[in-house]
Amino acid sequence: MITNKYIPRQLYFNKIEPFIGSGLIIVLTGQRRVGKSYVLLQVMDEIRKRDSEASIIYINKEDYHFESIKNHIDLMAYLESQQKGTAKHHLFIDEVQDISNFELALRSLLSVDGWDIYITGSNATLLSGELATHLSGRYIQIPVHALSYPEFLQFHEFPESAGSFLQYIRWGGMPHLINLRKDDAVVYEYLRNIHNTIILRDIIARFNIRNVRFLQDLISYLADITGSVLSAKRISDYLKSQQINLTPKLVLEYLVYLESVYLINRVKRMDVDGKKIFEVGDKFFFEDLGMRHAIIPYQQKDIGKVLENLVYHHLVVNGNQVYVGKHGEKEIDFIAIKTEVKTYIQVAYLIADEKTHDKEFGNLLAIPDNCAKIVVSMDETAAGNFKGIEHVSIRSFLMA
Repeated sequence: MITNKYIPRQLYFNKIEPFIGSGLIIVLTGQRRVGKSYVLLQVMDEIRKRDSEASIIYINKEDYHFESIKNHIDLMAYLESQQKGTAKHHLFIDEVQDISNFELALRSLLSVDGWDIYITGSNATLLSGELATHLSGRYIQIPVHALSYPEFLQFHEFPESAGSFLQYIRWGGMPHLINLRKDDAVVYEYLRNIHNTIILRDIIARFNIRNVRFLQDLISYLADITGSVLSAKRISDYLKSQQINLTPKLVLEYLVYLESVYLINRVKRMDVDGKKIFEVGDKFFFEDLGMRHAIIPYQQKDIGKVLENLVYHHLVVNGNQVYVGKHGEKEIDFIAIKTEVKTYIQVAYLIADEKTHDKEFGNLLAIPDNCAKIVVSMDETAAGNFKGIEHVSIRSFLMA
């Protein structure tokens, strides 16, 4: 059983709370170790507050005590052994994708009254496919992400400062880091272990990958060019120049695998008028910067791509659909859409000279609509606006 000590993550609890006891399955998805288990624990505590006698059944497929539950038949047998009386049962399953045909058991449970179900999973392909096939319209999916900057400060009990922001850049937002010594060697050893677990268990074993070295080379390349506009052919051509023969078809397959375990996120390009989403030329960002830096050590020269990754992460954590914008020959770093409200965002390291100013603000000024437009940079004194375009410091942006 997981420990009772945790730091509440109110953002995710607020999304779940309206559906407690609704008869819908709550599905929490996200990369391993982003804290899905502790969000479940928070929900369990809420249920106990409402009913101190509530029947709660918890299964954690990463705990050897539940090793015997391998498929839907084992799961149903276990649940029958745990049922007590006719009261409603609240079922929580961590890493449900490790139970084969789990969706058949969940469908059976939903066919009778008395089950309130919450599951977590670290494989988007498996979950979306199986749930959509057998439980369409009967579940709510809620993505859980690595810690946002405000959460990072809360978890580590750091004040908001330039130093805290640098630590966030370097270490990222894996929640368990609060339990480790504040030492780069310790932090990155832990992050590398997570990375290896994801690669070995969630990709190589599940998808029967043979070209392990090629997969690792691809990940390293994505870490190096984070935030660049790419295609499978461009990636393949680069790898071939390094004597790594990975065809565009295989690159596409491996990218899907990496996306499915939430290690990377693909951002499609959209014309600024919203009428066209381009099929070629995507950007890739890491779910957690600490994981990226466990692959390629952070260097100051990477600050531009790091800031873009941070802005992307902040936008998706706050419920935005995110695209890379294209307006003629100009590129807009992000188009963020939330409840049909559109915002254009440019990300820069420092607006240090007139040329940089003209480029970052000029790309936004060229967009002929009245949607909000923001330039985000590391400038500590960033404030106000230029011809209606807001200029915001990265720390202020991430705290909003």
